[in-house]
Amino acid sequence: MTTPIVLITDDNPLGREALEDLLYGQGYELAFAVDGPTALLQAERLMPDLILLHVMMPGMDGFEVCRHLRANPRLAEVPVVIITALDDSGSRLKGLEAGADDFISKPFNRSELRARVRTITRLNRYRNLISERTALQQAHGDLIASYDATIEGWVHALDLRDKETEGHSLRVTELTVRLANMVGISEPALTHIRRGALLHDVGKIGIPDAILLKPGKLTATEWEIMRKHPQYAYEMLAPIAYLQPALDIPYSHHEKWDGTGYPQGLAGESIPLPARLFAVVDVWDALRSDRPYRAGWSVEETLAHIQAQSGSHFDPAVVPVFMEMVQQHLLPHM
Repeated sequence: MTTPIVLITDDNPLGREALEDLLYGQGYELAFAVDGPTALLQAERLMPDLILLHVMMPGMDGFEVCRHLRANPRLAEVPVVIITALDDSGSRLKGLEAGADDFISKPFNRSELRARVRTITRLNRYRNLISERTALQQAHGDLIASYDATIEGWVHALDLRDKETEGHSLRVTELTVRLANMVGISEPALTHIRRGALLHDVGKIGIPDAILLKPGKLTATEWEIMRKHPQYAYEMLAPIAYLQPALDIPYSHHEKWDGTGYPQGLAGESIPLPARLFAVVDVWDALRSDRPYRAGWSVEETLAHIQAQSGSHFDPAVVPVFMEMVQQHLLPHM
């Protein structure tokens, strides 16, 4: 942290020297101004942590300097302590109305003035730190929002490419987040799950249209290419630091509980929980949706299929929770 700056403003050299002697060696960088206009220029240049301001100066007195400081948006929050031989209540009121933070009368107690300077500079540093942190948090929030908007743009582009699954990504994202909530997952993990669900098929960018959009059945060779999309997703997203915690679903959502899935052939609890949750939701939405070659399945047919696949395709601990979510009517396509 930089050294606190104290700007001493007094037209009397003896007054400046007295304050310099008082604060020298106390951990401050001291700056000086001999009149009001110079004080305003110095304040603009240095952005001091405190201004010690003498009132009785020719031309522009301390009250006017204070008013100019408070009218300047950059300097409006700089603490100002007025030091003067004037000790009447009218002068004090005038100083406070001009925007002074404190008012010290001459002759002053040296220990008291040191204590006030120390307290005010510390409070000012703390206030600036809080302000900087708030601004940083706001900037970080804005950046994350722009990242998430970019993700949604990617997803929309994918949906436009494959009209058959239009809207699928947003639906499965909503359902996966709800299911994750039901099994006790909370923030920030939910945010990573949401991003991962949105991006679950981003790897299909690497699949040729001739395969991805083929109306008929895929050949064995074509299926081999299609099954590379989780690996493509990993290769695309892993270098992006803020998306690394969201990789579980794009990389592992085609793994199966019994180990017969792809791309890694993971089994049981070695499959990341977000991917196990998503797998049930993904199949639900796919079967319930209409396709050019078939109508969407009924709720009963789809649930029967999911129950039949419990312990083979799906985590047997996840399926009952999903069934409960269906019973609570929390799903679209009901």
